[in-house]
Amino acid sequence: MKLHVIHTGFFKLDGGAMFGVVPKTIWQRTNPADENNLCTWAMRCLLIEDGNRLILIDTGIGDKQDEKFFSHYYLHGPDTLMGSLARAGFKPEDVTDVLLTHLHFDHCGGAIRRQGERLIPAFPHATYWSNAAHWAWATHPNAREKASFLKENIWPIQESGQLRFVDPNLPSPFPGIEILYVSGHTEKMMVPRINVNNKVVCFMADLIPSVGHIPLPYVMGYDTRPLLTLEEKERFLNEAVARQYILFFEHDPVNECATVKHTEKGVRLDQTLKLADVL
Repeated sequence: MKLHVIHTGFFKLDGGAMFGVVPKTIWQRTNPADENNLCTWAMRCLLIEDGNRLILIDTGIGDKQDEKFFSHYYLHGPDTLMGSLARAGFKPEDVTDVLLTHLHFDHCGGAIRRQGERLIPAFPHATYWSNAAHWAWATHPNAREKASFLKENIWPIQESGQLRFVDPNLPSPFPGIEILYVSGHTEKMMVPRINVNNKVVCFMADLIPSVGHIPLPYVMGYDTRPLLTLEEKERFLNEAVARQYILFFEHDPVNECATVKHTEKGVRLDQTLKLADVL
């Protein structure tokens, strides 16, 4: 098994929304805001090369939305999903599986592209994986999340015939990859735990978006059930220390990975890492 970091660019989100009840005087030490209170965030995906399978975890925001949509998020940086895939030596046709942790636009937007007036899968030979509970949640969205679940990102996956659901009651369809289901951020978000070279790399999605979100109270304002996020984070972080997990951050603008340790203040950052340096 071989892992490739897939950079899809940066975007900006409100710092207060990203850190919830934590005051700006504290969170700006790790994530400084601009004059509009916006912080820069990565959209970092992961490509897993495993035998005859090429598995892409999340796809970034994509490029099919209109100028007005993108003007809210200030996309920047030289990287794109397809450009990073090409640098890793692959074409969209090579991808066999796309595992979408959840269907918020910054995680699944690149899964679908425009072809003239049509919306089609960006990975024509891939199986797209969600789970039934999250799919139902995303396709009948609540008012709080409606702006994050965009129909043009979601329905074309089903219409293509390439959609399948991971069943939480059955073994993972990906040998060597366990899936943790968490529901504080959104219903049944999937956190893949990848066993590679006698290590476990956890793709953190929005359970812990960045190094700055490791302390328990640092919970995003976007989370639908923040108290549940607290419980899920605490359980996960204790396990991460005990089992020496490597945390892979989707949104940290600087740090790809980190390990964590117990301290007198609770679980905290141990060291930051590049994925290539630990595998």
